[in-house]
Amino acid sequence: QVQLVESGGGLAQAGGSLRLSCAASGRTFSTLFMAWFRQAPGKQREFVAAIPWNTYYTYYADSVKGRFTISRDNAKNTVYLQMNNLKPEDTAVYYCAAARSFNSDYARGTGFDVWGQGTQVTVSS
Repeated sequence: QVQLVESGGGLAQAGGSLRLSCAASGRTFSTLFMAWFRQAPGKQREFVAAIPWNTYYTYYADSVKGRFTISRDNAKNTVYLQMNNLKPEDTAVYYCAAARSFNSDYARGTGFDVWGQGTQVTVSS
């Protein structure tokens, strides 16, 4: 069973940047389909970004496209989320998630059977 631990959250001003990290242990990381989701207070969890094992493609929510970049280092068993030009509406708890393989319904969280504990990101205006 894989375990995921997020880090890198914190407080940023609007227009600033943060980089989240998600360290994985357990199951072979390099074959996992990895993603970031977020949940703001009073709102449903929403998809942010995803990256398959081969990193040939990346997937983003429209709300973060052009501002966030997902990447992974399979040698370090770590996936990253670089967040630039942050906006107050990016404030949320960010969760890392892992799936055994890619599926086309990823944006709804389908197939992601392991989740991290979450890391808080707060963006002030």
